[in-house]
Amino acid sequence: MKFTKNLLARCFLYKRYFFRLCLSSLALLAIGVFIPRKWSYQPKDNCNLDICISNTGIHSNIILQTKNYVFNWHEHISVEGIGIDNSDNYNYLSFGWGDRDFYMSTPSVADLRLSTTLRALFLPTPSVIYIQGYQSIPDYLQVKCIKVDKNNYLQLIKFIQATFKLDNVGRVIRIGNGHTTNAGFYDALGSYSILRNCNSWTAEALREADVNTPLWDGLSAAVMLHLKSGCD
Repeated sequence: MKFTKNLLARCFLYKRYFFRLCLSSLALLAIGVFIPRKWSYQPKDNCNLDICISNTGIHSNIILQTKNYVFNWHEHISVEGIGIDNSDNYNYLSFGWGDRDFYMSTPSVADLRLSTTLRALFLPTPSVIYIQGYQSIPDYLQVKCIKVDKNNYLQLIKFIQATFKLDNVGRVIRIGNGHTTNAGFYDALGSYSILRNCNSWTAEALREADVNTPLWDGLSAAVMLHLKSGCD
């Protein structure tokens, strides 16, 4: 009887410590959402290039012009082959990165499955880049745009390019149709996890362009909240 009581007491103690640890971790993450990585910027000149971020509620995506005076995606991606609509008239391309199984099987919050989510968070799994083409910035999503200069814009482009897995002749690898006719999935580098998710990737790309991001960038809403550059 005494042994049983001691065992129950220890279980209760460990359970209390575990509960406190969970609460502390959640509190730190909540604080990290509201703390920016940068508090001030040096003003910049010649900021005439747009970087836009969309928020689907799960994913944040980077929206860029298909071509402008500093970069042309037609030279690096078969733009007409992105979606099954075979259009090469996209004025904008949206880029998102994430776990392959989760991204390809979860077009919306309503499609979330516990097994896929847990596997993506806690097991090393292959990743993908999701590309969508648009004639204009989509008005059915939350979208926020900022200005950057040429150097920072090209740094962001370089980061996105480096995420693609390439074939033996240096071409991007399309691996599946997207959730809409204007989208496709591409093989990517990097492993998705609870510590580096789709929104973390977006934030990493933005930091390459000297754009502000939250201290903890795991939520798309947090990325949107702190979206700011020295050009603003």
